[in-house]
Amino acid sequence: MEIVIKEQAQEMLENKLGPEEFLRVTITEGGCAGLTYGAEFARSMKDDETVILESGKIRIVSDESSMQYLDGLTIDYSDDLISGGLQFTNAKAGSTCGCGASFNLSGFPVVENGKCNT
Repeated sequence: MEIVIKEQAQEMLENKLGPEEFLRVTITEGGCAGLTYGAEFARSMKDDETVILESGKIRIVSDESSMQYLDGLTIDYSDDLISGGLQFTNAKAGSTCGCGASFNLSGFPVVENGKCNT
């Protein structure tokens, strides 16, 4: 599985994550393109989670159902006033929402009746 963390995201995560913390990345159905990324800092793993990337102080964890969508993921960070925070993009995305909040991957079924969540 290939996941890339850009320099700004690397710096932010190294500064924000505590010694026992990791970044949990999940994929859920939602948005007008069908799928959305979720991320949170956490201290304890759930039963169905696995460490999918370890880089210096940074650990990224995901659940089994989300992992199939994470290959090719790039994580960046922006401190823009309106759209600041972690930015998730995937080179394998077949389509994205007009607002950029959701995506669908080539080769995966399209989630029907999605609605933009922004």
